[in-house]
Amino acid sequence: MTAEDAASSHGQNLVKSADRALIILELLSRGRHRLSDIAETLRLPLSSVHGLLGTLVHRGFAEFDPTTRTYGLGLKAWTVGQGYTGHRDIVGLALPLMERLAQQTGETVQLSRLDGIENVYIAIAESPQPMKLVSAVGMRLPAHSVALGKALLAGLSDDEVAARYEDVKLERFTDNTITDLAELLARLDEVRRDGYSVDDEEYIVGCRCLAVPIRDHAGEVVAGMSVSAPTPRCGPDWTEATKAPLTEVVEAIHHQLRH
Repeated sequence: MTAEDAASSHGQNLVKSADRALIILELLSRGRHRLSDIAETLRLPLSSVHGLLGTLVHRGFAEFDPTTRTYGLGLKAWTVGQGYTGHRDIVGLALPLMERLAQQTGETVQLSRLDGIENVYIAIAESPQPMKLVSAVGMRLPAHSVALGKALLAGLSDDEVAARYEDVKLERFTDNTITDLAELLARLDEVRRDGYSVDDEEYIVGCRCLAVPIRDHAGEVVAGMSVSAPTPRCGPDWTEATKAPLTEVVEAIHHQLRH
């Protein structure tokens, strides 16, 4: 999708230059880039990207390293980000319970929210074992390919899911990845019925995951929590053995969110 496509697909009342600048910031949030790489990725003229980056650097939202000739996020981006408090309450409630769950299961526990069609990690309690899943707060993964993403997507109606995936190709990461929208919708129906979702090596070969949605006082899915483990440590009873303590933690968070 080009920058122009992104702008046109979300409504008419957009300021093109502002939209482009924000798209550049999203790109920089994933790592440092050269001017030419940014222009090529976003399919924008070099002159336009150069001007936008100049403005972002001037305002402190981006920074330029003359040694590597790359751009990255500036301190102002971090400062503004600290003003977002949308998930701080749930992280504060969840993290102590996640750390205990990681010790109890011996596996990595993650908390995430849904942003469009991406699963965004907002808190992580790492496994105490040497061999473990490695991820980071702020990391984004395609929702269709991971257990947490499917747990979050299941909180939407089928029509909303279909709308979000309109003209989107479901990327394949392993032989087990869902790449068909009809199949994804069927899987989400199972998640709604069962109350949990699984990822059986759908994103990474050698890693399994089980996730449960977290609902607020109104019953809306506001986050998801998962336990992830290397496949060799997942015996035939792993799903049931993991679901019980994970569901208990999620219920405790749900109870606190209601009060």
